[in-house]
Amino acid sequence: MKKITSTSEITVEFYDLDPMNVVWHGNYVKYLEKARCDLLEKIGYTYDDMRAENVMYPVATVELKFVKSAFFKQNLTVETELDEYQPAMVIKYRILDAETKELLCKAKTMQICVNLQTRESIYNAPENFVKKIEELSR
Repeated sequence: MKKITSTSEITVEFYDLDPMNVVWHGNYVKYLEKARCDLLEKIGYTYDDMRAENVMYPVATVELKFVKSAFFKQNLTVETELDEYQPAMVIKYRILDAETKELLCKAKTMQICVNLQTRESIYNAPENFVKKIEELSR
């Protein structure tokens, strides 16, 4: 599979800070979600498409490695790469300072395909999702 990547831009907001005036660690998950939505948009298979096919991809695991703190009004770039899509969707992330390109955080998420009605795991990616990935991988 050819690498499928996207880039997202985020500006740190005041409400993302903790009492130490750095981004609270839990808000990095919000940044990952924004980047994941941008990646899915690029693929052409969004959460709306999932719902239409009666599936969802809830997060099963999140790995975060903090390298350096982010601060109020700092502009961030989130580089996102689809690493796997069968049997689970695995996405790797790098959060960088947008200007200096300094690495602030590395992350990885794994999401499992689940039937929307029964909540049972599905061990194959939906056909339309696979088709979109294959189209981008050419």
